[in-house]
Amino acid sequence: MFSHIRIVLVNTSLPANIGSAARALKTMGLRQLVLVDPKIFPSSEATALASGASDVLANAKIVATLEEAIADCPLVIGASARSRTIPWPMLNAREAGELSRIESEKHPVALVFGREDRGLTNEELQQCHYHVHIPSDEEYGVLNVAAAVQVIAYEVRMAHLAHKEVGNKSVMTFSTNSAWDEEIVPASDMEQFFAHLEAALVDSGFLDPNNPRQMPARMRRLFGRLRMDRLEYNLLRGILGRMQVMAKEITQLKKG
Repeated sequence: MFSHIRIVLVNTSLPANIGSAARALKTMGLRQLVLVDPKIFPSSEATALASGASDVLANAKIVATLEEAIADCPLVIGASARSRTIPWPMLNAREAGELSRIESEKHPVALVFGREDRGLTNEELQQCHYHVHIPSDEEYGVLNVAAAVQVIAYEVRMAHLAHKEVGNKSVMTFSTNSAWDEEIVPASDMEQFFAHLEAALVDSGFLDPNNPRQMPARMRRLFGRLRMDRLEYNLLRGILGRMQVMAKEITQLKKG
């Protein structure tokens, strides 16, 4: 039912959390689990906590980096419990569930959860198109990673059930890229774009590589919010390439 939606756990320390997360996602109809550099896996403790979801653990994909886990995903949503220096597009859990359901009909979607003690790093969160926040009590805001997976997986399932009840019409209240006429570019290509963009800005003299300040992060936020399709991506890559050629020609003229 949700074959294009994957749950990604980053650098999980406790095997029990991996097992509990596997059980949480399976109860909601999800099956894909990706583990980014887990501290201990496989583990008998993870298998014990998974209970009837041992098949999810057996089929879990283990990768070294978040980049590898989300490479083919045009939509990446990262769980975040902290406010950020640079605000990012935010979803609540219900919106994250509905957007995941809609876009998973066309392409892979990643729901990313961080470490038990400190969540996702700023760099990892900047690889996400949206952040999702689960509001918790101010006096005790500690949400276990497996519990967070359960909340979001539940909202994905509820979005699916609501979708069936209203006759396959979206109940979404905000716009998405689901009607794009071209495929949305996946995360791996966007990483190449950001590297090209930064290089072009440096070559043009606009960006000081020794003092970039917040510009790279803000550019990620801008283009992550736009979520380019393939034609737009190719167009901008061409523009950046031409910028670099012109910058090189100007430099050579100054030297000559």
